[in-house]
Amino acid sequence: MRIGLAGGGTDVSPYSDLYGGAILNATLSLYAHATIEPLEAGTIVLQGMDRKEEQRFENRASSLEPLPIDGRLDLLKGVYNRIRREYGWKGEGFRLSTFVDAPAGSGLGTSSTLVVAIIGAFAEWLKLPLGEYDISHLAYDIERKDLRMAGGRQDQYAATFGGVNYMEFYKDDKVIVNPLRVKQQYLFELENNLLLYYTATSRESARIIEVQSRNVVDKKAASIEAMHQLKHQAQLMKEALLLGRIHEIGEILDFGFRQKQQMAEGITNAYIDNIYEEAKRAGATGGKISGAGGGGFMTFYCPGIAKYRVMEVLAGLGGRCQPYSFTGHGLTTWTV
Repeated sequence: MRIGLAGGGTDVSPYSDLYGGAILNATLSLYAHATIEPLEAGTIVLQGMDRKEEQRFENRASSLEPLPIDGRLDLLKGVYNRIRREYGWKGEGFRLSTFVDAPAGSGLGTSSTLVVAIIGAFAEWLKLPLGEYDISHLAYDIERKDLRMAGGRQDQYAATFGGVNYMEFYKDDKVIVNPLRVKQQYLFELENNLLLYYTATSRESARIIEVQSRNVVDKKAASIEAMHQLKHQAQLMKEALLLGRIHEIGEILDFGFRQKQQMAEGITNAYIDNIYEEAKRAGATGGKISGAGGGGFMTFYCPGIAKYRVMEVLAGLGGRCQPYSFTGHGLTTWTV
């Protein structure tokens, strides 16, 4: 999974199609897991282990009919249906089991990371000739077009490529991933000072994103200008990380938080605003809401030893701090 450090929301159409978007994100030691076990009979078993959901389809592996998209384990079925259709796979019995380390609606890109993991498992099993850009784009296509889930483009590419990336988004689904060679001591300092806090609430990102997209279509000047500023924030964050100006990151995050509030209704609320202000009073110099906003995880930059006081204050606000580390690898698959 990933945290977006700057530019969040500028990867969403139609803004990215009209103006071009830019996002800086980094992957974390929180994962989506997918395991495929071939079965002798033509039975398909889908298991969402973290959700305690299971569906069985007896003697279905040889059928050309797609699995029904009905609100139950749709991400798993959506990937299966697309792989079957796209690659002419004749089908075999199998059990697909998944587990995600963070709850749905957390703002860390859980759905897209899970889709990437499932594609990776099928690609490994069936020896599909898919590169990183292929997998990322296929995951985006399955979510946004096949399953009609509103959202941006960064999550699929972050999960596949891994590491710290500056991403650019353009019309016609063009995406450029620029891996950043950030010095290790700068990453250590960022990891040491950046708190990841779960607000104990989730949100439906699709609704917020639909409002954001509509604001661009309706040419709402304040919303569009906020997105321009967030794209500029991604450039500022890139320079700060590469040049080791880590002490500036809190202010850059705070700038982005104020801009993101202007993008669409629902991104913040009284509960989130109170958490943000309490963290700043305790010593944080800035922070952000992960993902589309409305709930889920928040991140706070706490210079020096300020994080200990911030952690103490946040613990009394109903959520919890999440341990993590930055990771340099993306999608990883293997066969046993």
